[in-house]
Amino acid sequence: MTVHMPAEAETVATALARAAGRHFGVAATVEGLRRESGGASRQTWSFDAIAGGSRHELVLRRDPPSQREASGPDRPATALDRATEFRVLAAAHKAGVRAPEVLFELTSEDGLGDGFVMRRVGGIAIARKLLRDAPYETARGKIASQLGEILARIHATDPATLPPLVTRDAAGSVASLRRGIDVLDRALPVFELALTWLDRRKPAAPAHPVLVHGDYRTGNYLADESGVTAILDWEGAHLGDPVEDLGWVCVKSWRFGAVDKPAGGFGSRDQLWAAYERAGGGKVDPARAHWWEVFGTVRWGIICHQQAWRHLSGAVKSMELASIGRRAVETEVDLLQLLKETA
Repeated sequence: MTVHMPAEAETVATALARAAGRHFGVAATVEGLRRESGGASRQTWSFDAIAGGSRHELVLRRDPPSQREASGPDRPATALDRATEFRVLAAAHKAGVRAPEVLFELTSEDGLGDGFVMRRVGGIAIARKLLRDAPYETARGKIASQLGEILARIHATDPATLPPLVTRDAAGSVASLRRGIDVLDRALPVFELALTWLDRRKPAAPAHPVLVHGDYRTGNYLADESGVTAILDWEGAHLGDPVEDLGWVCVKSWRFGAVDKPAGGFGSRDQLWAAYERAGGGKVDPARAHWWEVFGTVRWGIICHQQAWRHLSGAVKSMELASIGRRAVETEVDLLQLLKETA
């Protein structure tokens, strides 16, 4: 019996075979093509390319076909395009970061839009499995420290090897969140309180901005029974304060229920910071890390509101977006607790 692919998958398979053949220098075929779950803002397709008698396990990351038409306050103007993300990943991988090895970019002739292909890395990104399932019991004791070690390597990436990236400091980041609230045009008193707190306590900009991942958290890396295998989703990369990443990974929402383990649900802040420092990262100032954790909580809460806006405005009717929007209330509680700790 012949099994037919859906029209989109057939189009993607044909184009990938052509692109892979161009990269490997011999005719290629595509097997096992499947669309991975998740990736609301970017599409991820897993496939094997057979070229010259060799099998290459690969992943396509591309903008969805409707990306150019999407609009709304949740579309960050600073998100990297695929060409820039490709070059950031290439530099990070060369610097020894546990990141996928990128191979080639798509061209306009491929007809798939902007995207690139990288080698597939083993592991899963599903937080509930990593935090609870038996096969990952040993890994759970390692991940917090591994996240610190990998982050030190990211921040040590030579800026000269990177494509042009925007530089963000604390002041600019707070101003960006305020603009996000203004676009929503609704009263958000807890977030206004937190933004005022952040504005009055802004840390000075670092003398030497470093590569910041920008979305370093549980859910954006792969892990197997040995721990973290690869850091994913680099579209938020920029130059800035290294402590921004350390604060974001500790936001309570990224603990997925393991609230007593701030480092992504797997360990303490001290474990994360100590591993970061041992691996060559700078000395972590707890007050600065707390500031960025508060910032990250505000940031996620505003994103939740923005996702809800997409649904409520009619731009995209989605129960997933609506349910994410309801999580903004959780971040309000988290913020009040964080501000109470400071007081």
